[in-house]
Amino acid sequence: MLTLSPYLVFNGNCEEAFNFYEQVFGGKILYMGRYKDVPLPSRQFFKAATNQQIMHASLQINAQTIIMGNDNVETYQKANGTVINNFFIYIATQSQAQAYGIFNQLATHGQIIMPMAQTFWTNHYGIVTDKFGINWKITSETE
Repeated sequence: MLTLSPYLVFNGNCEEAFNFYEQVFGGKILYMGRYKDVPLPSRQFFKAATNQQIMHASLQINAQTIIMGNDNVETYQKANGTVINNFFIYIATQSQAQAYGIFNQLATHGQIIMPMAQTFWTNHYGIVTDKFGINWKITSETE
């Protein structure tokens, strides 16, 4: 089964926004991690981030809905230097093959922002903007 969740990008106020959303939606913040906690070898992916900014946050609204997000729009700039819009559709698959298949299809005539690869936070993960300008974060959470 696939799950689709919004992934919002903030410019330094992710924590404030998620605290607000928690109040608005009556949900529960499941995770709030900072860039300072990223292992040093992986910091290369987040060069523009400051230690106190949010690397990843998740807010569970109900059993089916989770909002995720982070700080630092600069991390997701396109090659031409323009900032992409401030949301991603997050797809969590149950297999690595499914994650790579979806990623590769979306990347056709699109732009790979972060290639699919094994990461310290999940099995496999990648970011792509499709040919229609829609931004996707794809992960394989189990294998």
